[in-house]
Amino acid sequence: MRNLLAGLALLGLVAGPMAALAQDTKFGQLGQELPTPNTYRTASGAPGHQYWQQRADYTIKVELDDKNQSLTGSETITYTNNSPDVLGYLWVQLDQNIFEPNSMSNLTQTGKLQDRMSLQAVDYLTREEFDGGFKISKVTDRGGKALPYTINNTMMRINLPSPLKPNQSYTFNVDWKNNINNQKTLGGRSGYEYFPKDGNYLYEIAQWFPRMAVYDDVNGWQHKQFLGSGEFALPFGDYKVSITVPADHVVAGTGELQNASQVLSSTQQKRWAQAAKSDKPVVIVTQEEATQAENNKATDKKTWVYAAKNVRDFAWASSRKFIWDAMNTNVGGKNVLSMSYYPKEANPLWGQYSTEAVGHTLRVYSKHTIDYPYPVAISVHGPVGGMEYPMISFNGYRPEEDGTYSDRIKYGLISVIIHEVGHNFFPMIVNSDERQWTWMDEGLNTFMQYLAEQEWERNYPSRRGEPKDIVEYMKSAKNTQTPIMTNSESVLQFGPNAYGKPATGLNILRETVMGRELFDYAFKEYAKRWAFKHPMPADFFRTMEDASGVDLDWFWRGWFYTTDHTDLAITDVKWYAIDAQDPEFVNAQRREELNKAPQTLSQQRNLQDIPKTLVDEKPELNDFYNTYDPLATTASDLQRHQQFMKNLTPEQKKALESGLNFYEVGFQNKGGLVMPLVVQMTYEDGSEEVMNIPAEIWRYNNDEITKVFITEKPVVSFTLDPYLQTADTDLSDNSYPRRMAPSRFEIYQQQNRQQQNPMQRERATSRTNGSGGSSNPAQ
Repeated sequence: MRNLLAGLALLGLVAGPMAALAQDTKFGQLGQELPTPNTYRTASGAPGHQYWQQRADYTIKVELDDKNQSLTGSETITYTNNSPDVLGYLWVQLDQNIFEPNSMSNLTQTGKLQDRMSLQAVDYLTREEFDGGFKISKVTDRGGKALPYTINNTMMRINLPSPLKPNQSYTFNVDWKNNINNQKTLGGRSGYEYFPKDGNYLYEIAQWFPRMAVYDDVNGWQHKQFLGSGEFALPFGDYKVSITVPADHVVAGTGELQNASQVLSSTQQKRWAQAAKSDKPVVIVTQEEATQAENNKATDKKTWVYAAKNVRDFAWASSRKFIWDAMNTNVGGKNVLSMSYYPKEANPLWGQYSTEAVGHTLRVYSKHTIDYPYPVAISVHGPVGGMEYPMISFNGYRPEEDGTYSDRIKYGLISVIIHEVGHNFFPMIVNSDERQWTWMDEGLNTFMQYLAEQEWERNYPSRRGEPKDIVEYMKSAKNTQTPIMTNSESVLQFGPNAYGKPATGLNILRETVMGRELFDYAFKEYAKRWAFKHPMPADFFRTMEDASGVDLDWFWRGWFYTTDHTDLAITDVKWYAIDAQDPEFVNAQRREELNKAPQTLSQQRNLQDIPKTLVDEKPELNDFYNTYDPLATTASDLQRHQQFMKNLTPEQKKALESGLNFYEVGFQNKGGLVMPLVVQMTYEDGSEEVMNIPAEIWRYNNDEITKVFITEKPVVSFTLDPYLQTADTDLSDNSYPRRMAPSRFEIYQQQNRQQQNPMQRERATSRTNGSGGSSNPAQ
């Protein structure tokens, strides 16, 4: 492609005045939308020199009642006021209270009845009330004196006997009980699963203790009610947690096990030590040991003690059904123990993939953010689809009873482990406020999940990340969408909005807008700046611009603050050539064009119907113009051309003789979202060239623009967004000349629930052909 050459006359090309900046510009800066920088949070997006955050340290004792599925706990919280403010009371989160029958979450649920409803839906609507809220028995100070408190749905205010001044700490105690929910029937982020075949339970326990709310420089107390969608905002602190369970249970928890010699056999301790040095999973509690525990059901108890430093939460899991494997993962020269806990029902899938996926996640995420700082990372299998906590995550997906599984189950398992383990980085380390901004947690993590999936296997079937995969959501009805910058509890289409759209936006920034080098540096800088701190959206937006030198306000405005979508179109293409002004050449070319011009229908019929004209019959009517040839080259024409050529510079003469092609291409922004123009030109000889034009080309007119392309070879077609980089919702107008573009519709075949997966079909075929094979793929 060539640059436009000044000083050459173009046939039909007129340079118009620069268009005035559109009043409703998409390129307005985000100054008014973002908070004013201050000494706590700077204009660059970095923490300010007076940045502060609170701290909460916990000592907790809890006992699991395996017969009645309940917890009894007591905790001591030491809260440190690092703010410049004096606090007269403290706010504590009681997330478990969403399971109270009259909770705000239950009362505000909406729904509709259908003419035909499944039995499962009716069962859910008519289910018995479950009382799973916290039963607070007492709140006392360090010395045991009762403290006044008020419970407001999922929040509890504790009135302090005297104001807590800056740089002071206050210690208090809370005792409570609560019932554990059945996850399969009641849902929730934690709970239990019952296995009727062996009569055992598997517990995944989270948001299970009264937890300090965040007090920060942006919101003051972050005590928005927990309604179920928005997750958590929590301060960092150290934890020591003692968990009493049946003696044959295996317990996984946030942090490091403190009393392995008291809860593990000597053989299991040796396996544990071996796993810490192995780059492949080593089984610490075997399937045989777990099966034996399932059958015997101990009646005595054991207490597992875990300790964790500088974490924002604590979660744990317990079951006598657990198989436990682990391996060492080297992250930045530091050894991390990657581990998995799962029942035999999860094998062989979990034994093959879970711990490997944990280690892979730590390595890829660390490369793009910061080195994983904690000593362990855990994946636990249970009924929940996926949920995350510091150093531990709960993940679904298990094979069929015969041990076979579909590819959907396999990749679903790997993806959910990558996603939930990846949450250790966002928001467990880069501690964003999930209660308000789900995208800062789920969106950033889904983007990182996409990168990790693509490093797991070539052409991994990622569900989210590629722009083409968000198209259906982007073109859905406006009244079914909300901007990404919407409070978590008010988001519509939660998955596409909070997970898919922000993840796709980051991928577009990385691949199309910024390029990988600039994006990766800025993204890593954000993680480094805000590790173990509380970032807000403005901190992310500003850091990405500050560290890259790229003005992205137009992108944040369109992709995050509106529901506009990408729909760019090529409206017109005009082809021009330089007028060489050689009269002999020009006249011959025009004569050839005139001779090739088609005759009109009237002209063709007149040749037949009018044998002779009047001038044919009366030659005396002829004059000069009847014989004049306007395309004949005259001496004066040649003289003028010689003078024109004499005044040209050598460079202009070369350009004049080059035979360049000039194309004026019109573009239209139909969807409202400005995007770079990725233009592919296919030349007459079959070769192709792609030009990436920055989105700023729309800055003077957000709706319609023209661009001149200059090529040495004739172009036969222009294509917009040939590699599906911008989530364009209508590809039918992206080509010139127009090409038919396929629309999408989904087809399905009604399937019997008992239909075999490919592994089962292959096994059946092998048996039919007499090839034999094991009936259990785990063998």
